[in-house]
Formats: sequence, structure tokens, C-alpha cells
Amino acid sequence: MRKSLRAFLVSAALLMQAPAAVAHSEPALDRARIAHERFGNDAPWFVERIPFIETADPRIDAVYYYRWGLFRAHQRDLGAQGYITTEFADDVDWQRQPYASLNDASGFHIAEGRWLNDRRFTADYVDFMYTGGNDRHFTDYMADSVWGRYLVDGDRQAVLKHLPVMRHIYRLWDEKFDFDKGLYFVEPLLDATEYTVSSIDASGGKDGFRGGDAFRPSINSYMFANARALAEMAALAGDQAMAREYADRTEAIRAKVLAALWNPKLEHFADRHQLTNEHVKYWDPIRNRELVGYVPWMFDLVPDDAGYAKAWAHLLDPASLAGKAGMRTVENNYPYYMRQYRYLGPQPECQWNGPIWPYQTTQVLTAMANLLDHYRQQGPITRADWMRLLRQYTQLHYQGDKLDLEEDYDPETGAPIVGLDRSHHYFHSGYVDLILTGLVGIRPRADDVLEVNPLLPPQGDQALPWFRIERVPYHGHEIAVRWDADGSHFGEGRGLAIMVDGREVASRGDLGRLQVPLARKRNVPIMREENLAVQLVRAGYPRPSASSGADPEKLHDAVDGRVWFYPELPNGWDSDATPKQQWYALDFAKAVSVGRVGLAFYEDGKRFSAPKRVSIELWQGGQWRSVDEAKPVANGVTSLRWPVTSTTRLRVRMLPSGRDAIRLVELKAFAS
Repeated sequence: MRKSLRAFLVSAALLMQAPAAVAHSEPALDRARIAHERFGNDAPWFVERIPFIETADPRIDAVYYYRWGLFRAHQRDLGAQGYITTEFADDVDWQRQPYASLNDASGFHIAEGRWLNDRRFTADYVDFMYTGGNDRHFTDYMADSVWGRYLVDGDRQAVLKHLPVMRHIYRLWDEKFDFDKGLYFVEPLLDATEYTVSSIDASGGKDGFRGGDAFRPSINSYMFANARALAEMAALAGDQAMAREYADRTEAIRAKVLAALWNPKLEHFADRHQLTNEHVKYWDPIRNRELVGYVPWMFDLVPDDAGYAKAWAHLLDPASLAGKAGMRTVENNYPYYMRQYRYLGPQPECQWNGPIWPYQTTQVLTAMANLLDHYRQQGPITRADWMRLLRQYTQLHYQGDKLDLEEDYDPETGAPIVGLDRSHHYFHSGYVDLILTGLVGIRPRADDVLEVNPLLPPQGDQALPWFRIERVPYHGHEIAVRWDADGSHFGEGRGLAIMVDGREVASRGDLGRLQVPLARKRNVPIMREENLAVQLVRAGYPRPSASSGADPEKLHDAVDGRVWFYPELPNGWDSDATPKQQWYALDFAKAVSVGRVGLAFYEDGKRFSAPKRVSIELWQGGQWRSVDEAKPVANGVTSLRWPVTSTTRLRVRMLPSGRDAIRLVELKAFAS
């Protein structure tokens, strides 16, 4: 529900009743300590970028910081084109080449990245997607996500930057629009959800990977949200004709979804078949409930009505969508529930006929947060339910004591199903945004109001007695929120408090909604630097070579723009295991000005160790000349600097630690 008029009136009233700031500065969390404990030698990347949190639930804290590490690992540096966010850490066959981009999880990527204090990463990603990167391989709600980013940073210029392209991409989806029915349809595979009820049933239960086009709650909710975002952006740009056009389109889609995709028999939003064959008939509804039926609430498409709220009972029902370990993607009474159709060799492949998917789990938790925040009719859902399901989702990130989010999970045991090499540390979902907008309860708005409403139960086994989050960017300010049920943990008073730029501006003694006027400030300008050492195309320049370990793929990996230190996902160039000095060189094929490099080395305490010493050499006057040297850190980034120099080639010389092999995860080179 976009309550523009009500929001304006509330904002005006608050501005007339602005609370006086409390005249003291809040003590800060020890960010340096937390960053070091969570990220080790890679802590410098995080210290000034992420919001820091501590709560009474150590597993939530651990997963929150793991998810920021995941975000960092999925930032691929494309050089002159800036950064993009990837879904799989390494390459897959169906990505957009040579960038490794996929658009289906872009909504999660942008929603997570909007909370970074360094806005470059998400800004670059949006720029990439709207300058040719979004090939519409899958459905998405990217325009809505860009608007959601604006609700956090308030950057008018950024949100309007690609409006004409957004409008063009929106209309390209007319090819999937049934003008008679007034609804969009899609093949489930292209909705990033292969093996759904519509596709399996369209095959007569024999398969379900391809086919099974259907009018789905997902694509129609996405197009509803994208149209609404375009209407908001057009109004912001002063284009009233476009604003009216897309506002009308938004309401037309809403009316059709409510009339046609709400299934009274199932009391759920559900697909209708878009084709007729010997197994299914056009416009017939599918026969079972799927988790995707909650997506309309994610975008406030659904009216505040008790009749629709009944659908939420199925999420809590063990005989329907509630698995022991998480949310089933289809009910367990579906005849083909959890039947495994697809394999890669002996390994199961991805299916959506029952397994838990973090993708839809995130969508449903977002939808539930909306329900609890601003719907009066909430059905059987309580804040305790939301916290229980958040903690259930939190648990999925663990493999024993190790954090490693994979693709999909068994809904009864919570064990990973697919488990392929590509599956480790998979960025196809959200978590940070759930913590910020749900648990902490920051509800981003377009007006000059800061609103906080933590979705915590006041008591019971799902209650959370305390938390503090700080360095949260919002409308150009730095926000902190503190909750301390009895005042004993922080010693700063009982209840909920909001701090803006280090000063307390609002508080209350219990859990509940706080709203304060907050005039936006200009954001800190985005600083960009170009990495000169990116090899996007393996046969292209800059071209790497090395003293040993001549595998072309591994040579490429050290200049592919990716940095992570996960042991499950080898990444980088590996030297031979030898005490002899090693080198890794780049030929730029032209003169470039270089004054700094960043070197990332992996260490596992077994086979690989960071070198004892590294030196940087530039090719000048027909010979190598050393310009800087250092003792590098392991599992972090070491920077070396020198006066900017023109060169055509660069070499890193490395002295091994004993006989251990060296893994150079990434080499980056910059002008300054």
C-alpha cells in the first residue's frame, strides 16, 4: 500500500512536533573489534562500509555478518564498467557472458546493497543492468528495487537516471502479456522456478523443466511493482502523463490478480494454465498451493481484507506449506511433491516441487513483514511467527558449525539437496534487508520521515531482549537504533531509541512504532577508481603468465575481478609447492599509468600460505624495475603504492613460505 497522501500528512504533523535532540552522543559499538572477529584480515573492506549490529541472538549476528561477507564475495569488478553483483560465485553456463550476471536475484542484490555506506557497488550494478546488462533472461522486479534504493538514499538524480530505459524494458514484457485476460504469463523456468505444479502437470507428471506456461502470482506481482515504481519515478520527474499511465496500469494489474489469481477453493493466490494440451487446459487453475502465492503481499498488492488474510494459515500448517526445517515451495500432498526428476551426473539438480528455497523464503518473510507492519487483517500470523521463521531461515545458513548457504534444502531435515560445486555461498536471496526492515524495523519512505517499527514479540521464546545497530545510511544521515527491554544491557535506558548522526532523537519505553521528521542531506559522493588488471575475456588483455601453475583458467582467475577466500570455492592462480621464488605477470599490450596494486592471497593452514614477501616490478627500458615491496597478509588485501608510472607490463615477485604453494586470489592495478 503506497499511502502517499497519508504519508504526507503524517510527515507534516511530525515536522510541526519535532522532538528535541537529547544532548549526548551515543557510545558506539566497537566496529574494529567486530570486523576483525568476523572478517579477519579482510576487515578493512567492511569497517567503513556496512552497518554494524549486536543482538541477544548470536546466530542472527553470525549470519548477518556472513551475509555481508557473501555480498562482498559476489562483487565482481569489471574494470571500466564498474562492479556488478553475481548470483553464483563462479561461472555457470546460463549467465550473461562474459560478465557472469543474471537478473533473477537482482531485487535481493539491490535491497541488500542499498544499506551500504559505500553506494558505489549498487550504483554500478544498476548502471550495468540498465545499459545493456538486463537481458530479461528471467522475470524480475528491478525497477521496484531501484525505487526501494531511493527510499533509503533519497538520491533523486540516481533514481531517475535510467527512467527511459526502465520504461522501455517494461514494455518489452508485452510479449508475455495476454491482452484479453489483462495478465502476464511465463514459463516457470524463466520465472527462475523450474519444476512447479504448472510445468510438471503440463507434462503429465513426466518432467517439468521446460514448458508449463502459466499466469503466475510472481510475474504479475513483479509487473505491478515495476509499474508502480515507474509511476512514482515519473511523478518525481514531473512527467504527470507517464505517472498517470503507470498508476492506471498498476491498478489494472491489481484488479486482474485479485479477480483471476485468487483461488477461493484453495484460499490462496495460485497459477492458471496458459496453454492447452492433453494434460492441462487453458485458464484452469493449478491444483495445489505453492509458496509463490504469498508474493503479492511482498509488494502490497493485496487489500487489507480478512478474506485474503486466510491464506497465511497454510504457511503455518504442517499438512500444507510448513516443513519441519522451512517453507515448502509446494504442499506435501501434491502427487509429485519432492519427486526428483533432474540430475547432473549422480547429483540432484534444482527443482521447486517442494524443496526449501532461500529465494522464496526471503520473499515470504518480506511479505510477512509488510503484513505485520501495516495490515490490520493479519490472519493467524503473529510477530512470534515471523521471528520463528526468521530463525528457521537463519539456521539454513549453517552446515554443522560452518556458514555456507546453498541452493535448496530438504524441508524436513534442512539438509542441502543440490550440493554441487557451484552451490556454495549462493547469493540468490536476501537476509540483511530482512534484519534492517523487519527485526530492526526501519521502514524506508519517500518523504522526510524516519520510521522504525521492530517486528519483535514483546515476550515469549521468540522475544529478543536487546539489540543495537549503527552506521545505517538513511537519506544522507547516519542512523542507529537501540532496543533494550529492561535497560540492563546497554545501561542507556529502557525501551526503543533512535539516534541520528550520533544524537538521540526519539524513544519510547516499549516496542512499537517511532516516527521522526528527518530532512534529507546530500549523500557523500561516490568515489570510483578503475581496475586496470581485469581480464573479462580469457583470450584478451591484460594477459597473465606465471613462473609455474600454467593452467590458463587459474591464470585468468587471478585477474577476473572476483575476491573471496572460501575454502569450498577455489579461486585464483596456484603456484607449485616449492621454496623457489615465484612470479605472476601481466602484459597490458599498451602503455598504462599505474601507481598502486591490491594483492589478495589465500591461506588455509594446509597447502597454501601467503608469501613471506612480495615485490612489484614494472617493465621499463627493456628490463624489470622494482617499485615497492611488502609483507602481505593472508585472506585479505595488501596494498602497495609508488609514484604513478607508465608501463606495458607488471610483475609480482613472491617469496614462498617454506614449501607451501601460493594462491594469488586477485591482482588489481590502479592509476593511483
